[in-house]
Amino acid sequence: MGTVYLGRTRGGRAVALKVAKTELAADPVFRERFRSEVEAARAVGGFHTAPVVDADVDGDPLWLATAYIPGPTLAARLASDGAMDEPRLRSLAAALAEALESIHSCGLVHRDLKPGNIIMAADGPRVLDFGIARAVESTRLTATGTAFGTPGFLAPEQALGHDVTGAADVFALGAVLVAAAGGSAWGEGTPMGLMYRSVHEPPDLATVPAALAELVSACLAKDPAARPTPTELLDRLTGTAPEPDRPAPAYTPTVAAPAPPAAPPPPHPAQVPPHPATPPHPATPPHLAVPPAPVPQAVQGFGPPIPLLYGSPEAVLADGTARVVVNATGVLLELGGAAADFEWAEIAHVARTRRGNRLTVTVRLWDGSVYECELNARRAARLGAWLAQLDPVLGRYLAR
Repeated sequence: MGTVYLGRTRGGRAVALKVAKTELAADPVFRERFRSEVEAARAVGGFHTAPVVDADVDGDPLWLATAYIPGPTLAARLASDGAMDEPRLRSLAAALAEALESIHSCGLVHRDLKPGNIIMAADGPRVLDFGIARAVESTRLTATGTAFGTPGFLAPEQALGHDVTGAADVFALGAVLVAAAGGSAWGEGTPMGLMYRSVHEPPDLATVPAALAELVSACLAKDPAARPTPTELLDRLTGTAPEPDRPAPAYTPTVAAPAPPAAPPPPHPAQVPPHPATPPHPATPPHLAVPPAPVPQAVQGFGPPIPLLYGSPEAVLADGTARVVVNATGVLLELGGAAADFEWAEIAHVARTRRGNRLTVTVRLWDGSVYECELNARRAARLGAWLAQLDPVLGRYLAR
């Protein structure tokens, strides 16, 4: 729905400036969703989110500036460092549970918690992107039967278009922990396939440490009422300090209590040095009301990355039931009314394969997840036109 810039205030403070697509300013539904985002971000305080610096919810374009949080996303951290061990999974779970506790205490639901929306800051994880958060008591801003969020992390009630409560965020937290452990709760496939499995099949917890499997399984319960609340998760995760001979977490958030040891700890565990925070990328100081040139390193966004600002190359392929959009922000796959959007920072590779007059676009993320979308061109000439549009755009952005 827009572009994110790394900029600075007049006083020199780094900010993440989120600017909505200009054409969307004329859409009253989008304006209401954007207003909801700003109100949500301002309502949630504490050290688990990025504070709002300023915003314009009535102008054209619409924009929101938050404090810039240096550090990689959880998706990028997993891609560079691999799966987390049990102590780090516990610390991550406790920090995210505390963040959700803060969000839900304001009467809000995030609705799109995923590795790409979690920044691994020096002082602990931060939950970002309230692009589709909403007040629980407010009127639904989405059309009936439309699922907002990311398949693979969507709760069953979201996938079915039912009313959403904070329990949906707890479900997403469970899926995030599976991803952080090196797995995928619902495997690979199309967005519709992932949503089907989240509704009808048990999660794959093969990579989750045995001591955490019960807790993660509870988060991924099909019935929202059966899932623990964030406070209950904290009660189960926190307590005594970690054993002294265990490696210390790379940050000091809410301290997670270790599980009863199933086997003696190793005699001389290696000390894991903390990961330094990624310094802000230099940028020309902008005025908040006037967006600067895009900075590729500022990748945290909000909402589906559909057509980009300022004439950047873009490919849009659609056959009536499915749609693929590729632009400078990332890739959007849409099938049967369900949409999955991915930013380039999350994407390891994009492939396209043709079979007859059908074209399949496959997106592989750094966390190992794979998503597919198949389009039917029906005619060879149309398929050729699609490829002529898609290949140069993929070549442009995959090569960055």
